[in-house]
Amino acid sequence: MAGLKRLKESYFYERRSRRAAKVPPLLNEAEKFFGSKQNSITGKSIMNKLAKLKKILQALKSVVVAYSGGLDSTFLLRASIDALGRDSVLAVTARSETYPVSEYREAVNMAKKLGAGLLTIRTSELAIKGFRSNPVNRCYYCKKELFKRLDAIRKGRRFRYVIDGTNYDDLKDVRYGRLAAKELGVKSPLLEAKITKGDIRRFSRALGLATWDKPSFACLASRIPFNSAITKKGLRSVDGAESCLKGLGFRQVRVRIHGNIARLELSGSDLKTALKLKDSIVGRLKKLGFTYVTLDLAGYRTGSMHESASAKPGKLFAKSHSA
Repeated sequence: MAGLKRLKESYFYERRSRRAAKVPPLLNEAEKFFGSKQNSITGKSIMNKLAKLKKILQALKSVVVAYSGGLDSTFLLRASIDALGRDSVLAVTARSETYPVSEYREAVNMAKKLGAGLLTIRTSELAIKGFRSNPVNRCYYCKKELFKRLDAIRKGRRFRYVIDGTNYDDLKDVRYGRLAAKELGVKSPLLEAKITKGDIRRFSRALGLATWDKPSFACLASRIPFNSAITKKGLRSVDGAESCLKGLGFRQVRVRIHGNIARLELSGSDLKTALKLKDSIVGRLKKLGFTYVTLDLAGYRTGSMHESASAKPGKLFAKSHSA
């Protein structure tokens, strides 16, 4: 009954959200924003990418969007609504122990502003053996389970495709989830249109999306060293530590945990600030159970857990990026 109640609540929100005011066409808004750049090489490139994206989305007819409320998936959701109309787009977001509640709330609020149909599902990555043991290709198991759920929703509601927010810059990073996407036929329109992270920020700003300058976020499991078991306690420690730092004003934050050590990754401009606030930071994180608190002088970067020799991308990663 609890599961049925959640489903009904999600469906109600989906119907209610469609009463929102119409959003202006994406291309029109972009033209207004970029204005004088239209005749420049950069301006033409920007508009060509948007036009290509719209064409790609229109060819899909109807889509289920893997939606997290982050920069990429929010822009993709907005573009999908513009290209296909609200009745042909359904955003699905997952609640789980690997994502903070605050991220979920932001995702719901943004979907509401866009007037998007939204369905919430619950997932438990810790129930997946391949994920829980935290191998280097952990994301493959997580994404495969998620995309299976989304594909079932797609079939049940008679949508044509599942799409995700993978962008062109993601090819430079370690993305084991790409293999799962390919196996299950998930489309990546932003990648196909060769739209980069920088492009998405520019487009999102032109559209007035609050996510245009939102810091990148990855699931909390990415803060735990590979081959170290992922536990609820560990995830709670990470969430608590990062919440503390954000409460102190830091925006781009990663707290990587190594046993009883918290390794802080912050943007370069925040390193000096962190040293000034070191007593407060150390005190707060020790209350969360950490014995040592260290500041990584290399600063924030994606996929830093792959830097160790035992966590180098292997054949599976190469396969996931092949044409």
